Amino acid sequence: MPPVLLVDDDAAVRRTIARFLTFEGFIVVEASNGQEALTYLRTGAGASVILLDLRMPVMDGWTFRREQRLDPLLEHIPVVVLSGADADRFPELEAAAAFEKPVRMAQVAGAVRRLSAAPEP
Repeated sequence: MPPVLLVDDDAAVRRTIARFLTFEGFIVVEASNGQEALTYLRTGAGASVILLDLRMPVMDGWTFRREQRLDPLLEHIPVVVLSGADADRFPELEAAAAFEKPVRMAQVAGAVRRLSAAPEP
């Protein structure tokens, strides 16, 4: 199964989420902004699910999501938004799921498992 792509500019947040998901049996690839994530995906590397923060430098989550939806090779990858801001605008992103930070990691893992069709650990 392709890895989970975790896109967040906060290294501590990425580390915490990555550790939890790894413990839950997922392989996690990290990117610190939307541009890094697009570069990774456009090399042909896959992702089963994208966990996406919205407010990041270089390329924010809004711009990443717009670019992803315009790319026929990437538009099918489900996105889970994890953000501490703009919760009222989550529907605009047409994400498969959205959580406002702080969020319980079990909720995130459940959404990732459901969207990636991963078996229970």
